Amino acid sequence: MSRVRDLVSVAVAGIAARKVRTLLILIGPIVGVAAMVGAVGLTESAKGDLRQKLAELGTSLITVEAGNTFGSKAATLPKDSVRRVDAVATVESASAVAEVKNVVTLPITGGRDYYQAFPVPVLATDTRLPGVLQVPLRSGRWIDGSDVRDHGRVAVIGGALADQYGVLPGEARTIQLNGNDYGVIGVLDRVALDPSLDNAVFVTQWAAKNDFGTDGAPTKMFVRALPDATQRTADALPTAISLGGTTEVSTKIPSDALQASSQADKTLQQTALFAGLLALAVGGLGIANVMSISVIQRSSEIGIRRALGSTRSLIGLQFLLEALFVGLLGGLLGALLGVGVVYLVSAIAGWVVVIDYAKMPIWISLAVFVAAIAGLYPSVKAARLEPLETLRLG
Repeated sequence: MSRVRDLVSVAVAGIAARKVRTLLILIGPIVGVAAMVGAVGLTESAKGDLRQKLAELGTSLITVEAGNTFGSKAATLPKDSVRRVDAVATVESASAVAEVKNVVTLPITGGRDYYQAFPVPVLATDTRLPGVLQVPLRSGRWIDGSDVRDHGRVAVIGGALADQYGVLPGEARTIQLNGNDYGVIGVLDRVALDPSLDNAVFVTQWAAKNDFGTDGAPTKMFVRALPDATQRTADALPTAISLGGTTEVSTKIPSDALQASSQADKTLQQTALFAGLLALAVGGLGIANVMSISVIQRSSEIGIRRALGSTRSLIGLQFLLEALFVGLLGGLLGALLGVGVVYLVSAIAGWVVVIDYAKMPIWISLAVFVAAIAGLYPSVKAARLEPLETLRLG
């Protein structure tokens, strides 16, 4: 037992006495383990954030659009599409919007040239849209029945557009639509399942018809299906809307696109893991190279220990233990660094931190294994040195 304790103390002293050399050979294991911990942690945190968003937004939202048509006329859905969709047994609620063309939206006087070149989408909507989307108002209120009855020139704007316009919560703001003043009564929060709505202006059907000459035919619908009936509802909607007519209808489930993005995260994770393994391998070569040089530099120490009775096996074990300690220390520091990176990036991105601590021993053990393999050659080289030969080297 005392011999083992002495061997460990000598190995630790050998590492501690040469701080710069130890730091250099620690870089490989630190970078390798940090890359692997960060790769798994960041992709899992991104997916954790995705799962949280899907839990909040639900996976039962369906978007419906008219198919492509020939000619200059935009594709539209039947005017009574909402009524037809409401009749489907698996539909919980539905809302429609109609895109209003050729409208220049100005936040204040000025900037006409810019907003003519980059027009803001204007959508005629109904009173049910936020409920179907399950998205709250950031401030103010949504269009209600009184606005429709009183023919008010009121508008709700998307969250991204409000940020662009610099609208403050509770601020009374007027915007211009083709020269008509519209009072902003609310700001819709960002819509993760359909970001195109974040930059839109929402007005009543009356305003769209009387100020901009639209016929009110919807260009897009949002349908909320009953739980566990999303795909079945999406398959039934084209027939329910077209009623066997010539109208082409396409449906999409936005949450499917979010879930598909996790597959890209998995590919990124595998790439980063490979990079971590490569860093470990390069670090192993560094350990072998630096420790081989160290054997020559420490030949006097080896010779003295051999002269005092240390066997070849003890000398070899000393250098092998030093390599193992380097791998262990590098693995621990790399794991801490990787966890720190995951927390930092997640805090910046607003993700939910997900770290699989059960895999930490695997990454650390891998670093120790690579260091052990790298330390074999220097250990054998040190064990083969004879006391007289150390005088020549030293």
